[in-house]
Amino acid sequence: MDPDSGGYFNASMLFKASVLTVSFSAIYFYRPEKFRQFIAKPVATKDSVIEKPAKKARQKKKRKTIYLSFDDGPDKGTKNVMAILHAEQVPATLFVIGKHVYGSRDQKAIYDSILQCSLFEVANHSYTHAYENHFYQFYNLPDSAAKDFKRCADSLNLSDNIIRTPGRNIWRTDNISSTDLKASKATADTLYQRGYTAIGWDLEWHFNTAQRLVQTDSEMVIMVDSVFARNQTKTKNCLVLLAHDRTFAKPDDSARLHRFISALKKKDEYDFETVNTYPGLTKDTVNTK
Repeated sequence: MDPDSGGYFNASMLFKASVLTVSFSAIYFYRPEKFRQFIAKPVATKDSVIEKPAKKARQKKKRKTIYLSFDDGPDKGTKNVMAILHAEQVPATLFVIGKHVYGSRDQKAIYDSILQCSLFEVANHSYTHAYENHFYQFYNLPDSAAKDFKRCADSLNLSDNIIRTPGRNIWRTDNISSTDLKASKATADTLYQRGYTAIGWDLEWHFNTAQRLVQTDSEMVIMVDSVFARNQTKTKNCLVLLAHDRTFAKPDDSARLHRFISALKKKDEYDFETVNTYPGLTKDTVNTK
């Protein structure tokens, strides 16, 4: 073995190490600026705020509005209707008959309690209900019919001009004109010309000659869903429901109303409003004072 091989090896290794050191130093000091910035960037700590891309907002289900309306009060069943609406905190429009308000002390007291609750809108259903259901005579005398509505408005001091015609499904608004029976058209037009806004209905909860409900609450829920699905309302996504106070006088029938409202609320796709918020009604078409 060559006695100088170890010394040669050490010298060679020292030379290589020196070359590598000089090369690395040159690369470090003369590398491009962007590369130095990348190397020098600090690592995020646990407390560093890292922004995450915002999640796409979930599209809300399109809602529909139900306008509960009850005709012919104050009457038997009005107290039950009011109690149910209050329990469910659902607004409604009560189309009252002027003559009924003054029919008895109890009816007047019911009317006074209606006025005290912000959930209820009071609207005009005429003073005599077509001369106590003499519809042919009532609708063949347009001027007399208009006077009957005015008498109701004056006696109850109603500031809104929203009405519902007794026994007829008549609409007269700024954008809806509909009359179920042609024989009533002249009176409907006269009422509108006198400044009244007539609101009819899209769906009725029927009753029999014994003043008892025909449909069950479950059947009515299905009918509401169906009317909306088939787009069979006067205004899209808006349904005016007609019911009558007196049909909820019995416990079984009033329980149906309560279950009906509760079932609609659980669907979480229906809102409830009073008729004076119906689309297309302006302040001019609602208020007379």
